[in-house]
Amino acid sequence: MKNIFSLFYKNLFLTNRLFAGLTACAILFLLSFFFPWLGVIPELFFWTLVLLFLADVLMLYRTSKGVFAKRHAPERLSNGDENELGIYIENSYPFNINVGIIDEIPFQFQKRDIWFKTVLTTRQHKLINYILRPTKRGEYEFGDIRVYVKSPLGIISRRYNFSQAETLPVYPSFLQMRKYELMAISNRLSEIGVKKIRRLGHSLEFEQVKNYVAGDDYRTVNWKATARRGDLMTNVYTDEKSQHVYCVIDKSRAMQMPFEGLSLLDYAINASLVLSNVALLKEDKAGLITIAEKLGAVVPADRRPIQLNRILEVLYNEKTRYLETNMELLYSTIRNVLKQRSLVVFFTNFESMSAMERQLPFLKRISKFHLLLVVFFENTELEKLSEQPSKDVEGIYIKTIAEKFAYDKKLIVKELTKHGIQSILSTPQNLTINTINRYLELKAKQKI
Repeated sequence: MKNIFSLFYKNLFLTNRLFAGLTACAILFLLSFFFPWLGVIPELFFWTLVLLFLADVLMLYRTSKGVFAKRHAPERLSNGDENELGIYIENSYPFNINVGIIDEIPFQFQKRDIWFKTVLTTRQHKLINYILRPTKRGEYEFGDIRVYVKSPLGIISRRYNFSQAETLPVYPSFLQMRKYELMAISNRLSEIGVKKIRRLGHSLEFEQVKNYVAGDDYRTVNWKATARRGDLMTNVYTDEKSQHVYCVIDKSRAMQMPFEGLSLLDYAINASLVLSNVALLKEDKAGLITIAEKLGAVVPADRRPIQLNRILEVLYNEKTRYLETNMELLYSTIRNVLKQRSLVVFFTNFESMSAMERQLPFLKRISKFHLLLVVFFENTELEKLSEQPSKDVEGIYIKTIAEKFAYDKKLIVKELTKHGIQSILSTPQNLTINTINRYLELKAKQKI
């Protein structure tokens, strides 16, 4: 009996309507001392309120399981993307109820407003959807779901606790990867910013002979097949396959800078995952190397179906480190691991010419044996500062320094080009699109 009373007491909450009624009752009792004509009205009001309270308790507690709630969540969350979750709620009461729902989401989101209100009719069920955007990879722990139910009287509120504790991993942006994958399969990449690259010359890899259609290059006409069939036939060539594409990710302190909640390392990881997937769709072999002051993970290039999962699992565990990149170690690793000419996409960041010059000798050595593409970031915050009007001497100084850093980034691109090294200077938000564009361009020009 004690346990039942304790459960009843812990899950019963007084509502504002009850407090308003008690306040009105107290005012009536006070006024009855000055206005005797009120008579027994305060007492009647009080006992009516007590009866309503008891009736509300009976309505809400005579059913042991009046509502049911469950969280609908994916097996894993995508970093930097809007992930949709849902709460399924079902009413088993024989009357309409007002429901308030609290979902105990992980502390990493720092959100205190996950509170949903809804009305459920008799035997009705609903699915309430909401969005979460994680900005760090790792494990996120969800807690219980707490449901607060009020009857049409609205005097009290009964709380239901549903044990829904679960841990969801946050992986690199696989939602972004799927979006690009679907676009690539249906040849609609241009809809999301991927440019159509003009093909120069022909790939030497023959695919098939087909009937000529308007728009085909007349230089590909196969005259022997045309003579045999009596119809105009053309040769179809395809992009060369099985080329090696390696994403090399710098994990040093230069990649810790945050933009819109994500670090530069996370932007590089998301772009690497998408690029690896597109390369596999193009029937190339995708590989991965991560490095800081010491060597991280090495995934040799392959195009087997499990390759993308291997890359995804490696990227899930990568974290920034606090020392500079050991470029000598990177050069020796590339020479030992990459056995043939490959496209090496090096995700890093340079904030000054001196930082680039320290790495330039090793970049030049790598570019002798492979097609090297250096990807680094524009500092969008400095761009904003350089565009703001100056109001005083301090503002002029800040704007000048910001413009100097922005100019240094452009000088870095010119310096790399002078030494025959391909480069991309991109904002973090456009990194994936710019990287895929360059990969498709290099592939179309047969530079790999």
